[in-house]
Amino acid sequence: MSEGTGGRPPSIRDVARLAGVSHQTVSRVLNDHPSIRPETRARVLQVMSDLRYTPNRAARMLVTSRSQTIGILAASSTQYGPASSIAAIEAAARERGYWVSTANIDAADPDSITDGIAHLSAQSIEGLVVIAPQMRVFRALASQRIDVPYVTLQSAVLGPEHTLSVDQIAGARMATRHLIELGHRQIYHIAGPQDWIEAEARMRGFLDEMDAHDLPMTAPILGDWTAEFGYHAGRELLRVRDFTAVFASNDQMALGLLHAVRDEGLSVPRDISIVGFDDIPEAAHFWPPLTTVRQDFAELGRRCVALLLDDAGGKSAGESIGTIAPTFIPRASSGALGRV
Repeated sequence: MSEGTGGRPPSIRDVARLAGVSHQTVSRVLNDHPSIRPETRARVLQVMSDLRYTPNRAARMLVTSRSQTIGILAASSTQYGPASSIAAIEAAARERGYWVSTANIDAADPDSITDGIAHLSAQSIEGLVVIAPQMRVFRALASQRIDVPYVTLQSAVLGPEHTLSVDQIAGARMATRHLIELGHRQIYHIAGPQDWIEAEARMRGFLDEMDAHDLPMTAPILGDWTAEFGYHAGRELLRVRDFTAVFASNDQMALGLLHAVRDEGLSVPRDISIVGFDDIPEAAHFWPPLTTVRQDFAELGRRCVALLLDDAGGKSAGESIGTIAPTFIPRASSGALGRV
């Protein structure tokens, strides 16, 4: 325990005594009051650091009438995209001195959505982020009253003024165009689940790019994001083998597909080229390393928090706050048609 606190957690009065100021002055430093001289502020902050003093959140809320809390309403938070978005928002909020409270909801239960909003509202959140990949969540939200600034990370489902997202369509077009430029003409798409907004956008990007090159298309195969589905879908597709490349809507399904190709005694990319989406941390260590599309979740979190806090620093000059461009990551799982 810090010196001078008698074995108990340090208080605001301990900070004041060691800094040689009143506890009101310490409070003004905590609340960034403009009347505090820079040298006084520096001395108080140094004592806080030495004591490892942490302001009481409830007490600060009583003084400032602000919770400094951002709420996240999240469905499917165990999936890579939603989980990465939550982590990025938490990191960006901490940098701004804010806390994050997450309410996990059941996307299939409208009452769960109502309860989630009520839970966050009871904490006097100052802004709300909706990370709910399914359209049915937004249909349920349409009947809810949201009294704080809010933003969704799903593509334009609440209108551009409430939307911040990675451009899923552009990412899917990049992946598909890459395969076309390698000479592939028979390309399959393993899509995500029906009703998932990102899955629909990636499917649309695939179909748009195939159509732009006037290439024949087969109906996308609706998956469930899992490697297990990718494996079984791959085994079924390889019974006919009327394709040379596959764009999988996420990296996990691409991983299952890689497994299926190996089990058929074939080689990637010599026989089949495969591209995924997300660039999960393990994607570079698949065998072969997976060509994929990267989403910048750190930038997503930073701009999301900036947007909620009405910070002009949330976007760079000439950049739209509503859309973040994905990055195409070429690796060894894709190759030119007919390459030995």
